[in-house]
Amino acid sequence: MTPAARVQAAIEILDGIIEAARNQGPPADRLVAQWFKDHRFAGSKDKRAIRELVYDAIRACGPVPSSGRAAMLGLADEQEGLRELFTGEGYGPAPITEDESVAAGGIAPEWLENRLIASSVGQDEAQSLLSRAPLDVRVSALKATRDDLTLPVEAEQLAVPGALRIATGTRVEDWDAYKSGAIEVQDAGSQLACLSVGAQPGDTVIDLCAGAGGKTIALAAAMANEGTLVAADTDKRRLSQLEPRAERAGAKVAQTILLDPGREAEALAEWQGKADHVLVDAPCSGTGTWRRNPEARWRLSPKELERLVALQSRLLDLAATLVKPGGVITYVTCSLLDEEGKGQIADFLSRNSDWQPATPDLPLGTAHGDGIRLSPASHGTDGFFIARLGKPC
Repeated sequence: MTPAARVQAAIEILDGIIEAARNQGPPADRLVAQWFKDHRFAGSKDKRAIRELVYDAIRACGPVPSSGRAAMLGLADEQEGLRELFTGEGYGPAPITEDESVAAGGIAPEWLENRLIASSVGQDEAQSLLSRAPLDVRVSALKATRDDLTLPVEAEQLAVPGALRIATGTRVEDWDAYKSGAIEVQDAGSQLACLSVGAQPGDTVIDLCAGAGGKTIALAAAMANEGTLVAADTDKRRLSQLEPRAERAGAKVAQTILLDPGREAEALAEWQGKADHVLVDAPCSGTGTWRRNPEARWRLSPKELERLVALQSRLLDLAATLVKPGGVITYVTCSLLDEEGKGQIADFLSRNSDWQPATPDLPLGTAHGDGIRLSPASHGTDGFFIARLGKPC
């Protein structure tokens, strides 16, 4: 494919991504993969170049663009030489006209930028949310240690125990260490969230929003497979992924529980007042994960944010019923918005005045309200808010 044809291909993919963002359709990575599947003539170099153009264009646009062409023209304002490919030749995009619509830049839609500012997210910190994410792995304490693990490539040791950083794009799933369960792909911030739980061998731990189980199997390693670990979630498809992941990792999960939204307490009745730790890795806006899913900022709306905040509050109240006296809730969101972090914890404490915040003792993080904040700019991780809440004895 010619460079111009790659640009046109990226425009076509962007049209699909913009449409999906407006109508809650498939995520960008799935649409990119589908385009490649439907256009098998594209070689590996073509695919790499097209993918980079697509994601560079998404990152260059703040509000949702009017079209893929407008998004690409917005990127052309940043990348020298890109405009010169708009000639209409070689299957490339048509020439640029004077009245063309060009997508606006910025961090996010204006209302969302204002929420970030109100949450004390500075310009550099906000801009870092649109940088390219590194590739981090966690060494499983059930299978290996960081010092005795041999990998095919050089890896940077991070401040997080057991965390390694390797070159983005490395196919770690082909490694023996991955196939044997000695390593798991997991952002260092997510690893810190697991560390903050403080789970110990012999504890009873409930992962209330387990999803596909990334944090669940990390908790199993922290517990050395001793104690009782329960994984619960409302998403049947994601929860079904936990069993094979746990088997590969050698992680023991005592029970998985599929929850009925709105009736979670019924399914968890047998665990009321029994848990030493409950992890609430709550559904959230995902503002901290824009490095990996930059089009997510086009999908969020004030109404959806309001729904998520209400859900987080309800999950915290549910978690409170599961913790035994002296136990702890660890609350985590991959968001930098205060209504999902600092404000959420303040509201919980106002409803439960006998509970006490216990700031996590972690090697990275900046104090923020009654918790800590992680960000790409300050800590090299995805954006997270983490808080711990202790139940009185």
